[in-house]
Amino acid sequence: MPKKTVSHKKSGVRTKSGFKNTPKTKNIQYSVSKHAAFKHGASKQGVSKQNTPKQGAFKQSTSPRPAPVTLSARKEAQASALKQRIADLLKRAKNQGFITQEEILGVFAYPEDHLKELDGLYGTMFTAGVDVFETVEEEQMKEDSGVISDLEKELEVLSTLDDHSVADPVRMYLKEIGRIPLLTREEEIDLAQRNDGGDPVAKQKLINANLRLVVSIAKKYIGRGMTFLDLIQEGNKGLIRAVEKYDWTKGFKFSTYATWWIRQAITRAIADQARTIRIPVHMVETINKLMRVSRKLMQDLGREPTAEEIADAMEGIDPDRVREILKISQKTTSLETPIGDDDDSYLGDFIADDTQTSPYDATSKRLLKENIEEVLSALTDREAKVLKMRFGLNGARPMTLEEVGQKFGVTRERIRQIEAKALRKLKHPSKRKMLQDYLE
Repeated sequence: MPKKTVSHKKSGVRTKSGFKNTPKTKNIQYSVSKHAAFKHGASKQGVSKQNTPKQGAFKQSTSPRPAPVTLSARKEAQASALKQRIADLLKRAKNQGFITQEEILGVFAYPEDHLKELDGLYGTMFTAGVDVFETVEEEQMKEDSGVISDLEKELEVLSTLDDHSVADPVRMYLKEIGRIPLLTREEEIDLAQRNDGGDPVAKQKLINANLRLVVSIAKKYIGRGMTFLDLIQEGNKGLIRAVEKYDWTKGFKFSTYATWWIRQAITRAIADQARTIRIPVHMVETINKLMRVSRKLMQDLGREPTAEEIADAMEGIDPDRVREILKISQKTTSLETPIGDDDDSYLGDFIADDTQTSPYDATSKRLLKENIEEVLSALTDREAKVLKMRFGLNGARPMTLEEVGQKFGVTRERIRQIEAKALRKLKHPSKRKMLQDYLE
């Protein structure tokens, strides 16, 4: 196939004197027989390209560049994404009728930065009748059935004891609830139906029959800063709330539904009452999650994990944030904590108050002041006053030569001379020796 030759011309700009900056005509020859050449076995190098125009011979495209993303646009995008995640969370919560704290924290990586949005979210869920529960691990849910069976055996033993043989308040309470029989599935549904109809007797029976469930759950929170009986009391409040909110038509077993409310009431009480300095509930949830991750890493690594390792395992959190959470989670200790076997001293007796001057420093300052006064007594009154003003020995700030001169009504040069004369007097070995120890 014959080769074609294409000629490209670029005309110049016409002026009064002729053509200006008119480039020479360039011929670009190229082969259009590429397909035929390869068909007959020719290599790719056989395709010729001659007199390729130099770079810049043709005018490049001047399409506008995309505008840079501004900070405000980025913030708007983040706010829009957050609103979408909140909307998805609300939709899921309404569909299942409840939501957990961990799911909420999944939307707000830093809850303290979004307190306004959190308040609005909780208000919306309350209006929509959506329950917010604490996070319940799947393993913990599986443990409940085993704990309840063990507790039932203990309650059976306690219920057979005489009233005089039980002095411990906890054992007395366990003995009382151990006498209440458990409900069958049919009895549970019947009481729930009567409770919906406003029967107070049915409500009380449904509560009493599940008191042992509260005890089984409260046992897992011993050592969190509240007594066992207080934990049981708070769990009973959650049980009452569960009875009031229980919908038997959904087919859930009451104990499964009540577990969420009992845990919610206990964990909320621990967050509000267990610490001397209260920590917000969302921060308590974050601390609990961090502690679970830390314990798991300790088991895997055989040592205490670092902040960087915890941050990698938790995802979406930086090491500095981990250190801050660990600092917040520290327990407070009373300064009145007894120390020693005889309890005759307290922790506060062994902690120095850094905000107050120590007796040693106070004594040193007093002696230094007395020695300075004694040294300055060798000078004239005018010389002593000049040095005190210039070096701030009278407790005020040091003053310039100009300021001291204005005080005495003389020039700054005269003050400089008085100062130099006074310092020469103080350089005498007898005077210098009195203050030399304070310089070491």
